[in-house]
Amino acid sequence: MKTNKPKNHLISAALSLALLASSQTAWAQGQAPISEKDYLEDMPVVLSVARLPQRLDETPGAVTILDRRMIRMSGARDVADLLRLVPGFRVSNSFESNSPQAGYHGSWGDYSNHIQVMVDGRSGYSPFLQGGTGPGLQTVAIDDIERIEVLRGSNSAAYGARAFLGIINIVTRDTVDTQGVAAHVARGDNAIQDTLVRLGWGDERARFRLTADRRADNNLSGASGPAAVNRFNFRTDLQAGASDQIELRAGQALIEAGVGFAGQVGNAPRTRVIDSSYLQLDWRRNLGPDQDLALQVSRTQEFDRDNFPYALLPGLTIDFGGHATNDNLSLQHTLRVAPTWRLVWGGELRREAVVSRPLFDTDAAFTTDFTRLFTNVEWRPQPDWVLNAGGMFERSSLSGEHVSPRLMLNWHLAQGQTLRYGVSRAYRPPSTFEKSANVRYYDPGSGALAGATFVARGGVEAEGVLSREIGYLGEFPRLGLSLDVRGFQEDVRNFVRLTTYPLSFGLQPCPAGTCAYDFVNGENFSIHGFEYQLKWQPWQGGQVMLSESFVDSGWTDNGNLAARPFSNGSLMIMQQFATGMELSLMYYRADSTNFPGANAAAPAMSRTDLRLGWPLRLDGRRGELSFVVQNLGPAYQDFIPDFHFRRQAYVMLRLEG
Repeated sequence: MKTNKPKNHLISAALSLALLASSQTAWAQGQAPISEKDYLEDMPVVLSVARLPQRLDETPGAVTILDRRMIRMSGARDVADLLRLVPGFRVSNSFESNSPQAGYHGSWGDYSNHIQVMVDGRSGYSPFLQGGTGPGLQTVAIDDIERIEVLRGSNSAAYGARAFLGIINIVTRDTVDTQGVAAHVARGDNAIQDTLVRLGWGDERARFRLTADRRADNNLSGASGPAAVNRFNFRTDLQAGASDQIELRAGQALIEAGVGFAGQVGNAPRTRVIDSSYLQLDWRRNLGPDQDLALQVSRTQEFDRDNFPYALLPGLTIDFGGHATNDNLSLQHTLRVAPTWRLVWGGELRREAVVSRPLFDTDAAFTTDFTRLFTNVEWRPQPDWVLNAGGMFERSSLSGEHVSPRLMLNWHLAQGQTLRYGVSRAYRPPSTFEKSANVRYYDPGSGALAGATFVARGGVEAEGVLSREIGYLGEFPRLGLSLDVRGFQEDVRNFVRLTTYPLSFGLQPCPAGTCAYDFVNGENFSIHGFEYQLKWQPWQGGQVMLSESFVDSGWTDNGNLAARPFSNGSLMIMQQFATGMELSLMYYRADSTNFPGANAAAPAMSRTDLRLGWPLRLDGRRGELSFVVQNLGPAYQDFIPDFHFRRQAYVMLRLEG
């Protein structure tokens, strides 16, 4: 019964908007009414689901698009916070595990490594952090993002192992839209100090963008210290002839955060540093009106520094640091085979290398090579039917060969009304740490083995999921309304979990009752439920976005805390007035579940954010002054019971021109 109250609040808030809409008649006098053309000009085009540009109603799956207006008016300071608006996502603001992150359909630990993060088509997961998405979500400044496409459901058919239960594709702004100088500064509670400076220049032959920004605050109440993200990003777009386009990107994100806890000798307070940088080259050649070729080469490297002295044994340092690289070469060919057939196919070579003596008890590099072949066919057997069929063959040097197929049928049963049904299979091979962890500690005086924590025996295999879904996408122009509903059944097999076993240290096995941790394929379970998102333009200048997800899972938290039926939802109201002033209100709530960073049950929570924005003109430059309050209600627990997200307010001044 405790979870019903926030549900009722969310639904009541949405229904009350209908009454509010009728009261807008007097305000709207003199303004043009919303026409069908205004609302349904062009269906949004999605780029990241099947590797084909597709209308939203023809993609093989349910997609949430967070556009630039929504991103700006949310008042969010990072991408993870934005994902509260996506059905089925639960978000943590904590830097304790790696950095703020989001998980889909449940909190599965510290790293959220069952979804793929992409930035302009480049994979942004961390090989060092067990495939975690946290650093990838912090790659670019939020002001440089044009939109975020989130596929809710498996997409290994297009992108391989890491897209086990979905992808988050961050699309940055085109350089043509960021010419000139732009800057913003924000100051507020909780020591919020955010700054950005961006410079764009060039012409139709070559355009450039350089952005430097910093996001800093005192993190959550209960954390051991402040957190800051310092970023540098560069992009250039070159028109190399009539048919060739080259894009070059480079960047670095330096995450510094206080982690650990006073009084915990195995997790003492310290500052952890994650230094991630990338270089990416994209080349596209137009081969004619019906086909093109795309090549991508990228390299991502990460250095983690995380150590502290062990109080119980002077001279011994506990260290979790190391470094990793991720190299990728991919080539894809897109063509229209016939008027009713489109095809994309290609291949990818990827190499992940991880080096860490503290984590693997050796200075040698652990290398995983991926070879991938993929294809997707879009076929229209009838004008109102669209069939997407494809898959990926993937060979991993760590876990062997797997085939991830997908079949999805979309039926346009009427104008603006689409039904879809599909099935897919996906796999996630174990990370390097899950397969080869060897964390041992030696007495600094004698060199003798003093203890061990994670010692993997190498028997863990790939996880698998069979996903089935049925969906509906409806567009109602006269009501200014769109509705997307997804029902799902996700059968997970060989889920990776922790176990313990006795480990011999010389002549004494499992001393003092201690044992080593290992990773095993320990659970099979099903996730099923439904989710929806509704977008509504009830009056001129106003927009409402409502989403909810209802999930029932058989998953247990490492065999300790049983999963329970779970739901969460969000409501965002945006209004632009005739004066140019903007008002937005964002509400998020989640049922009780389990903490991702602790073996404990987490209570239900809710959060309400408010943003006000006023347009400015200063010396011919466009600008905006905004005031944001995050969490108007009481503090709520985040990640572990000791962490609390408090009410905080900040003011931001933005100028560009």
